[in-house]
Amino acid sequence: MCVGIPSKIVKIDDSMALIEVLGAQREVSLLLLDENVQIGDHVLVHAGFAIRKLHEEDAHETLELMKTVYGIEDEVTQTVTSTKKRSRKTTARKEQARS
Repeated sequence: MCVGIPSKIVKIDDSMALIEVLGAQREVSLLLLDENVQIGDHVLVHAGFAIRKLHEEDAHETLELMKTVYGIEDEVTQTVTSTKKRSRKTTARKEQARS
């Protein structure tokens, strides 16, 4: 089964966009879209590609349903939180190594 994730565009750089969903961010390609998008728009993302522009209400509703069906909210929140903590530690270690 393939699943597309409703995501919000937070940055656009040429044909790539930085998207955010439940606090996690990643880069995706905009090459498969047949309409223009801008920062703040919501898109359906599958396999690293934004494949369709969504209305904001539809994106939120779909994400809420996915959280309920898949029980992902707690798991994603925990993953994002632990990743941010590791990222801060890694940055501190890199700075310490430069000194």
